[in-house]
Amino acid sequence: MGLLARVDAYQRRHRWVGLPLGVVYKFYDDQVTYLAALLAYYAFLSLFPLLLILVAVLGALLHGDPGLRQRVIDSALSEFPVIGDQIGENVHSFHANGAALAVGIAGCLYGALGVAQAAQYALNKIWAVPRHARPDPLRSRLKGLMFLSILAVGLCVATGLTTAESAASVFGTRLATGIRVGAALGAAVLNAALLLLAYRVLTHRRLPARKLYGATLGGACAWQLLQWGGSYYVDHVLRGATATYGMFGIVLGLLAWLYLGALIFLTTAEVSSVRVMRLWPRSLLTPFTDQVLLSPGDRRAYRSYAETETFKGFQKVRVRFEPPPKPLGDDLPEEEGP
Repeated sequence: MGLLARVDAYQRRHRWVGLPLGVVYKFYDDQVTYLAALLAYYAFLSLFPLLLILVAVLGALLHGDPGLRQRVIDSALSEFPVIGDQIGENVHSFHANGAALAVGIAGCLYGALGVAQAAQYALNKIWAVPRHARPDPLRSRLKGLMFLSILAVGLCVATGLTTAESAASVFGTRLATGIRVGAALGAAVLNAALLLLAYRVLTHRRLPARKLYGATLGGACAWQLLQWGGSYYVDHVLRGATATYGMFGIVLGLLAWLYLGALIFLTTAEVSSVRVMRLWPRSLLTPFTDQVLLSPGDRRAYRSYAETETFKGFQKVRVRFEPPPKPLGDDLPEEEGP
């Protein structure tokens, strides 16, 4: 038995190796990097006008208490570390411009619905929902609005947690530390709940919630690390930069931040789908050659890919696996002796 065969046999027998390998293979089978780029594109279109509208609404609702208004606005913008400071500095010109408000609302709706549609497409593909079983354009946009409502509620709750954390300095040191730790844990639980709700709302398939808890909690922790990374980028890379470099740094940093966030969102779904649909263990050499014996996880995965592309309910797809081809040279006739 060769080295590759021994490694393959080992990863098939051990879950801690076979499951991550199955996630990696399905990640590339589903072309998640391209799906994440699509999500990042629509998020980029919608994020700036969405935050402008959010700040304008908060400013109007809390105009009677300037101090509280500023704390709440700062807390809301801190959830978006790469672009939040820029919006906070330029929001005053937005209040007095009705045309900018109308354009912002139109751009926000276009981009936000685009995010919802792209997320639905990606999740339905990841969870192997056949095309004929997916909602029609009207119902899919209604589901998208429900998804956006969940995000809005989540942002309000996260803003409240951040406001409480920023106000903790008025208490004693011990109590303030407890409030900050509690706010951080609350943010992680909130992000996990938002991920779980988003998957169940956007995926046109019944998902077992109890099997998603671990993956969504891991995704929430990764999102928290990404937020801290964005804050570090703003504080240590963009601070003190020239106007031109700072502008490009903000745009590139925002795109990278959105893309990484989309990768976290979709990778968490990939982990859950591989576990629930038992798409592991996979054969080690499956992505690289046809001369391989498929594992049961491989067969389940390839059957699901074919069924996902059925456009009609009466369209039946059957997948048959033939023996793998022989290596080149094995079928050549033997040379006769002298």
